[in-house]
Amino acid sequence: MVNKLFSPLPLWQDSGLAILRIITGLMMMYHGWEIFDSAVMKDYATWDMIKTLPAPLAMVYLGKGLELVTGICFVLGLFTRISAILMAVNMLFICFKIGNGKFYYQDQHPFLFAMIAMVFFFTGPVKWSLDKLWFK
Repeated sequence: MVNKLFSPLPLWQDSGLAILRIITGLMMMYHGWEIFDSAVMKDYATWDMIKTLPAPLAMVYLGKGLELVTGICFVLGLFTRISAILMAVNMLFICFKIGNGKFYYQDQHPFLFAMIAMVFFFTGPVKWSLDKLWFK
């Protein structure tokens, strides 16, 4: 077992990536679930950076809707690459437009979600996914 830890070969690659995909999806769903709380959504629309956007409340609903839908898609492994791109764009928008673009410190959270999304853009859903069943 120790030899495997020091080996450059992948270790449980498909299962490990699938677990990370599902956990990432659950976390994204958790953030997107705020779409059902109108008070929270209205509060987001009052943020200074969001008020500068066209139709601030609609933009908040669009962002949170993307979080919810891409999270569900990640959990199911459905349309994974499309979901990954949408998740990455949404999170990078949050990091660089809504936040201060300090991805190395303050805005790490959305930036890391974007990076994880890109992992699944490049790898696909791996195992335990509807994509694998439907698009063999």
